[in-house]
Amino acid sequence: MKNITGHLLDPLQSVDDAVNMGLHLILHHLDKIGTYVRILFMYFSSALNTIIPRLLQTNLIQLFIPSSICQWITSFLTNRQQLVRMREFTSNRRTISTGAPQGCILSPLLFSLHTNDCTSKDPSVKLLKFVDDTTVISLIKDGDEVAYRQEVIELAVWYSHNNLELNTLKTVEMIVDFREKKICTPPTHHHGKHCNDSRVIDLKRLQTTEDSPDC
Repeated sequence: MKNITGHLLDPLQSVDDAVNMGLHLILHHLDKIGTYVRILFMYFSSALNTIIPRLLQTNLIQLFIPSSICQWITSFLTNRQQLVRMREFTSNRRTISTGAPQGCILSPLLFSLHTNDCTSKDPSVKLLKFVDDTTVISLIKDGDEVAYRQEVIELAVWYSHNNLELNTLKTVEMIVDFREKKICTPPTHHHGKHCNDSRVIDLKRLQTTEDSPDC
């Protein structure tokens, strides 16, 4: 499948690739006057367990995966028998038709294929995905955050439709700012809850300051 879909997927092959690409985007943008960056580190609850085979098969077909492979993957993910064993205790068997098996070599690739159509429409907002890690990097100029906040709303709609649940307690937002005069900006909200640890990083003075709750 990698031979068929490799050129269509995100180019990131490791965590190091994701970090390096993110740093390049951020530092290149911050070289310009009047700019700062908002970074949203998104954490999904049990991401690999949320794959719906029917939705995955639709994505696979759109990526021109042969129908025989699509059917095999759907069969592999549906009606799986699962139980829990702890010492001498064993649970009853349950039939599972959602998610990909933990530890399976196929699972990370299937999740990447499942989320392949989750993309940013605005060039100032970059989406870095590596398996089940998603980072939103917004390259902001002159305080205009409209595109960033709209993309976050659209992302929320996308993962809601695709059975993904954002853990707002573990999702972290960070602001990286070179400017001498910083404007207090409100945190990003998701379903009425703001993301944790919204903070400003002043790279010139190498210090971190928490956003004021009055912002």
